Amino acid sequence: MIRLSTKGGARLSLAIGLLMCASAASAADANFTDRIIVKYRSGGLLSGIEQTKQMNATEASAARSGVALTHVRATGLGSQVLRADRRLSLDEARRLAADIAASDPNVEYAEPDRIMRHTLTPNDTRYNEQWHYFETTGGINAPAAWDKSTGAGVVVAVIDTGYRPHADLNANILQGYDFISDTFVSNDGNGRDSDARDPGDWINAGECAPGDPATFEASSWHGTHVAGTIAAVTNNTNGVAGVAFGAKVVPARVLGKCGGYTSDIADAIVWSSGGSVSGVPANANPAKVLSISLGGIGPCDNTTQNAINSARSRGASVIVAAGNYNHNASQDSPANCSGVVTVAATGRNGGKASYSNYGATVEVAAPGGSGGANSVLSTLNTGTTTPGSDSYALYNGTSMATPHVSGVVALMLAAKSTLTPDQVTSILQSTARPFPATCSQCGSGIVNANAAVDAALGNTTPPDPPGTIAEVEPNNSRSASQLVSTDNSTVAGVIGSTSDTDYYRVTLPAGRTLVSTLVPNATSDYDLYVYNSNGSLIGSSERGTGQTDTVSVTNSGSSAITRYIRVTRWSGGTGATNGKYTLNLNW
Repeated sequence: MIRLSTKGGARLSLAIGLLMCASAASAADANFTDRIIVKYRSGGLLSGIEQTKQMNATEASAARSGVALTHVRATGLGSQVLRADRRLSLDEARRLAADIAASDPNVEYAEPDRIMRHTLTPNDTRYNEQWHYFETTGGINAPAAWDKSTGAGVVVAVIDTGYRPHADLNANILQGYDFISDTFVSNDGNGRDSDARDPGDWINAGECAPGDPATFEASSWHGTHVAGTIAAVTNNTNGVAGVAFGAKVVPARVLGKCGGYTSDIADAIVWSSGGSVSGVPANANPAKVLSISLGGIGPCDNTTQNAINSARSRGASVIVAAGNYNHNASQDSPANCSGVVTVAATGRNGGKASYSNYGATVEVAAPGGSGGANSVLSTLNTGTTTPGSDSYALYNGTSMATPHVSGVVALMLAAKSTLTPDQVTSILQSTARPFPATCSQCGSGIVNANAAVDAALGNTTPPDPPGTIAEVEPNNSRSASQLVSTDNSTVAGVIGSTSDTDYYRVTLPAGRTLVSTLVPNATSDYDLYVYNSNGSLIGSSERGTGQTDTVSVTNSGSSAITRYIRVTRWSGGTGATNGKYTLNLNW
C-alpha cells in the first residue's frame, strides 16, 4: 500500500502488485501456474457475441506467445478465469498477462491465478493444556472475556482446507461450500459443490512440480485445526475449548492438493461475506469475521484486494496470517493487502515465534506456538491420507495465531454487533497488551480478549497495560518534545484541539530499528511523522479514519542518535474523551 499526501489536503491510495505463492516446504511452488485472471472494463454489459469477440481477442494475444487459452469460468468479482494449455513459469505468466492487457484497451487488468498454501508449521507432540488462552505470559486472557461474551450469534468463515466432522466441533458448523474448481486440487472427484468436508490434502513426492514436494506430505486437516481454535464446543467435558465457543463456523474450502487458486479464494471471500458468486447458492449465514490462514510471497494483487474490499463493504472483518518465513510481512499476500488485520505469532514466552513474519503491515500478534508442549492444541483427524478418526494435535504457525484473533473479534461483535471493520481493528490494537519478551515489529501487542470485549461494550475503560506512560504537555514542538526512554513503551496521548500536535523523542542505539505505531480512536484520523535530529522528515504514515499508522526507521550508524516522533490531527475528535490515541515506541 502506497499512500500519497498532496499539498492542499488531497489523499490517494494506490494498491499495486501481483500475487505470488510459497509453501512451508519449498519456495519453488511460487514459480508456476496454468491460469490467468482477466478483468474486462465492460463487465457483463456486452452481448454474447461481443463477449465472444472479446475472448477471441484475448486468446489471439496469448497465441502470439505460443499459449492456447480456454475459458474456465467467471468469478464473483466479474473477472474471467482462463486456463493455459501448459504449465507456465511465473515470469511467463506475468509476460502473458502484461501482453493481454497491453493488446486490448478493454482489459482492466490481467494477472496470474496463483496457487496459495496454508501457513502451517505442524508438530506431532501432544499436550492437553491450552496455555494460549489463559497463561499470563503468553495467553490472550480469554477466560475473563467469557464472563461477558461467548461469541453467540456471530458467524465466522474459515477459508481453508474445509473441515472434518468432529465430535468437538460438529455442533458449531454451519453449511459451507467447496470452492475448488480444479479436480486435481479438490481431491474429492469433482469440482465445486456444497460439500465443504476435507477429503485430505496429502501430496506424493514431486506431485505439485518436479521436486515439489521432495518427499511425501501427509494430510494436514488444517481447516479443522483452525476451526477448533475459533469455535470448538466448550463445557462438554470433552477435548478442547474454542476462543468463541458460542459462535458458528461457515467453512469455505479453497485449499487442497498443492494449495489453491487465487480466483477460488477470492470467490470464497466474496461469498462468505454475503456476496453473490455465479453458479453458487447464496450463503444463508453471511459471516462478519473471515479467518484466512493462507498466503504466499508477493504483493497484493487486484483479485485478492477487490475481494477483500467487497467483504469489508458488507461489514466483514478480514483476519489474515502474517506468514511463516521470518521475514517482513510486506513480502506476503494477503498479509500485505489493505484493510486486513495481519497477525504475527508469539510463543509461550510472549516473544516472537522464530518462524513468524513481522513488519509495519502487522496489526497485532497472538499465540502461534513454539514447539512441543508450547504449541497450540486444537481439533484434528488421525488420517495420514484419507480421513481417519477424531483427534487433537499440537500445531505451530501464524495459521494458529490467526484464529485466536478471529475468535476474539467474534467475542467483540457478540458484545456489540454494530462495530465496523475499522473499529474492530482499532480496538484490537488499542487494547493489545505489551509483549513480555522481544517481538520487534509484531504490531501493537498480544491480542487481549478481555480488554477488547470491554472496549466493545463501552461500559468500562480497560486499565493501561504495563509499560504505558501518560502524555506530558507542553510537547507541541520539537524543542519541547517529551522524552520516552524505555523500549516498547506505549504513550496514552490526547489531541486536545484541532491545532494540537504532539512531539516525542527517543535515543535510538546504533544498529537498532525504531518502530512507531499510532492507534487513533475509532472515529479519528491522526497521522504519524518521524524526523531526524536536524528536523528533516525521514518517515511518515497517513492512513484513514480509525486506521493504525506505523513508521520504521533504522540507525545504521555506529553511535546513538535522536529521533523525533510527531502525532497530528487530520480529522475527527479532540479533547480528553474524543481525542485519545496510543503511540507505541519499540526499538
